[in-house]
Amino acid sequence: MNPLLSHLQPYPFERLRQLFAGVTPPAAYSPISLGMGEPRHPTPQFIKDALGNNLFGLASYPATAGDPALREAFTRWLQSRYGITVNPAAQVLPVNGSREALFSFAQTVVDPSQGEAVVVCPNPFYQIYEGAALLAGAKPYYAASDPARNFAVNWDAVPDAVWQRTQLLFVCSPGNPTGAVMPLSEWQKLFELSDRHGFVIASDECYSEIYFRDEPPLGGLQAADQLGRSGYKNLIAFTSLSKRSNVPGMRSGFVAGDAALIKAFLLYRTYHGSAMSPVIQAASIAAWSDEKHVEENRMAYRTKFAQVTPLLAGVMDVALPDAGFYLWAKVPDALGMDDAEFARALLAQYNVTVLPGSYLAREAQGSNPGAQRVRMALVAETEECVEAAQRIVQFIQSRTA
Repeated sequence: MNPLLSHLQPYPFERLRQLFAGVTPPAAYSPISLGMGEPRHPTPQFIKDALGNNLFGLASYPATAGDPALREAFTRWLQSRYGITVNPAAQVLPVNGSREALFSFAQTVVDPSQGEAVVVCPNPFYQIYEGAALLAGAKPYYAASDPARNFAVNWDAVPDAVWQRTQLLFVCSPGNPTGAVMPLSEWQKLFELSDRHGFVIASDECYSEIYFRDEPPLGGLQAADQLGRSGYKNLIAFTSLSKRSNVPGMRSGFVAGDAALIKAFLLYRTYHGSAMSPVIQAASIAAWSDEKHVEENRMAYRTKFAQVTPLLAGVMDVALPDAGFYLWAKVPDALGMDDAEFARALLAQYNVTVLPGSYLAREAQGSNPGAQRVRMALVAETEECVEAAQRIVQFIQSRTA
């Protein structure tokens, strides 16, 4: 067996399953899960129709680079959303969802023969970053975050000796689990570090279309364009239809950026066997070409968060995020329990599932930045999320009265 597999830690939902072992939730309450970030709004009918109308594509092997019409749909969307122009033949590639792409990209980029390769990631973070680094033969470095700034990463605290060994940097904006968006000044700092040390930046932007401010989140390629960085050197952006269009089961997204990196990634993917089905390609073209359903989806989240956030803010330290569909809430000190104990007791008493924040982070620089936090995925319909929030309020009040 690959010895690197032994370095992988249990995935957060496996840890959650173990945490809940032996718990029998009360039958008086229907189960409500805020644990997994799986979009549950209805899939738009026109996307279903596009799938059904293109089943003839099942009779053909797909090209790994994707159909030219699909790549052109990507570039049209990038122009419309970010005002940037990329070459559809050389600077974009279809991927089977951002998770698959983030993992396989690390296998493409990391060269473990060059001393001790390092992959830097935020902390807390999406666990695929860590697994991708470990299985590529690199050592993850968990950059410190600042709770006072919505857990923004303190890049200045990363030692220069770490940057010198860094081959890949994962960033996530809007962030999972905090919903924080990176400003242009932060991008400029990372570009300068990349230029100095030669590492690649992988920008995970799968939550970019669910936001609560008037201005949409800044994207990595957009930031590079605004800073006059032609060609997007050492930068690849990852995006997905899953959250944007409520089609997590389609496993469809794309990457865009540095043509040299795209060329190497295509070579890897050709052997990896990760070509997108022609049926999915056709439905993806339809999805990327329509914004009406995205606007409706965004408004549904805004309505939901506007009702749920004030309820929880009455008993927890929690605020509306910049973007995404998570609330990153602090467990009240008055409860005298940690985040895992909170999650287990909440399930046992009110049949509501939340994810302990410590499961989404690692002990680094002397602490686990996810400790005493819980992540709540407001992915269900508004009524169910409001019901969950009301139960959480009752749970906390019953324990602090």
